[in-house]
Amino acid sequence: MSILGLKKKQPKTFKVKVITMDAEMEFSCEVKWKGKDLFDLVCRTVGLRETWFFGLRYTVKDTYAWLKQEKRVLDQEVPKDSPITFHFLAKFFPEKVEEELVQEITQHLFFLQVKKQILDEEIFCSPEASVLLASYAVQAKYGDYDPNFHKPGFLAQDELLPKRVLMQYQMTADMWEEKITAWYAEHRGIARDEAEMEYLKIAQDLEMYGVSYFAITQNKRDTDLLLGVDAQGLHIYNPNSKLNPNKSFPWSGIRNISYSEKEFTIKPLDKKKDVFKFYSSQLRVNKLILQLCIGNHDLFMRRRKVDSIEVQQMKAQAKEEKARKKMERQILAREKQMREEAERAKEEMERRLFQLQDEARLANDALLRSEETADLLAEKAQIAEEEAKLLAHKAAEAEQDRQRLEVTAMKTKEEKRLMEQKMREAEQLAVKLVEQSERRLKEADHLKQDLTEAKDAERRAKQKLLEITKTTYPLIAAYSAPPAPPAPPEAADLAYDSAPSRLDFKDSDMKRLSMEIERERLEYMEKSKHLQDQLKELKTEIESLKLEEQQQQAGVYSLRNEARGYVQEPAYAPHSNRNSAYMSQRAYFEEV
Repeated sequence: MSILGLKKKQPKTFKVKVITMDAEMEFSCEVKWKGKDLFDLVCRTVGLRETWFFGLRYTVKDTYAWLKQEKRVLDQEVPKDSPITFHFLAKFFPEKVEEELVQEITQHLFFLQVKKQILDEEIFCSPEASVLLASYAVQAKYGDYDPNFHKPGFLAQDELLPKRVLMQYQMTADMWEEKITAWYAEHRGIARDEAEMEYLKIAQDLEMYGVSYFAITQNKRDTDLLLGVDAQGLHIYNPNSKLNPNKSFPWSGIRNISYSEKEFTIKPLDKKKDVFKFYSSQLRVNKLILQLCIGNHDLFMRRRKVDSIEVQQMKAQAKEEKARKKMERQILAREKQMREEAERAKEEMERRLFQLQDEARLANDALLRSEETADLLAEKAQIAEEEAKLLAHKAAEAEQDRQRLEVTAMKTKEEKRLMEQKMREAEQLAVKLVEQSERRLKEADHLKQDLTEAKDAERRAKQKLLEITKTTYPLIAAYSAPPAPPAPPEAADLAYDSAPSRLDFKDSDMKRLSMEIERERLEYMEKSKHLQDQLKELKTEIESLKLEEQQQQAGVYSLRNEARGYVQEPAYAPHSNRNSAYMSQRAYFEEV
């Protein structure tokens, strides 16, 4: 068998590139493949089972067309490029997305397509609705809002709002991001498929949602109109207003739709109503319109019938899948919550650990400071103890001084008492001396009186003697001798000295008396001088004792009443009077 026989004849193929909303795929297709073969391959690759909503769209000149499934791919008016490019898009839109869209992939593809149409302004959306839809888109992409992770500016690279909305208001990108983030933070806990479903539920209420627009004319006068085809029916619009239709034909009120060349005819179910005719510019457009009308009408009728077994199975599987995912999300949420709680607990423990470390460090520092303080206090205590000992020693010394002062005070009192006794004795002595002096004075007076009397007697005696001498002298002279000259006074005195013994006796007494008086006077002068010396010594002792007593009592009072500033009065004020009395007496004695 030859090598050529082993080779099988390779079928002819062509390359196809299919672009979905989130991916690009390339396939090698056989020439004989029909549109259904390629479409099924793409659906299997994507994992899509709700195939009746989608189709493969391609561009033909200035319009677009959908790949027919019953015809071969290459037999249709597809581009001759290699690879041939198709867009896998939603061809028909559901009336209620929450009820009709079963698979998550279906929801995701619808979400991406509707989002792109809104951002490209193919579907009109108000600014408020645009911000809300953008917040759900952010929730679907980033998950729950985390302020620690989603810092300001994290949406700078995302296209979330139509340019018309951005141009309508004079707001910066940061301001729009702040508004979107405010809504985004409220969607916490919503899963991605739920966020996409919420997005579609809001979008399906928009006036231009799921509507395919075509330019038509109503009559030969070429009145420009727009034909809109959607899941509800056919709508006629003015060219300048795609939001509010002028006329609508619901699928339930249409009996027949047909076209002939460029003329398109809509026959209402109510025969009383007029048939509506319009004209399109190209036959290809009429075919496209008819294709969309047939598909939307079929889905409209299908929605109002019981679901097929396949759809029921899909819904059951989707329900189970949703329940399973919900359970998984709940488990994940619990795990996430537990993890967050564990992380929070960990953070709390770490924070607590750091806090405890800080507290331990502070406590250690405080302990060191306490030890230093304790050492300082110990030193202070030692110093205080030494000071206390010193104070105790000083107190003991002060107590000894106080006792000594008290003893001294007692001695001073005793000395004072003795001095007072001496003073009293001195006073008594002075009194005695005064009495003696008075007695001596009296005796002296008596003696003077006696002396005076004696002198008078002596004078009288002398006088008598002279008289006797004068009478007896001539007689004697006559008998014994011649007369002699008169004798001088000294002779008279000598004569007097040679008088009789009675006169001599009286002269000796006078002399003796004079000598006694002189002796007594000398004794009295000596005693007075001795008394004056004693008085001076007594005065000196009194002054010194008074000074010592004042100093001692001042020391005692300064120890006891130092804070009160007590001033001691002189203690010997009365003695000064006594001293003055003594001085007066002494002066008197001196005078005597």
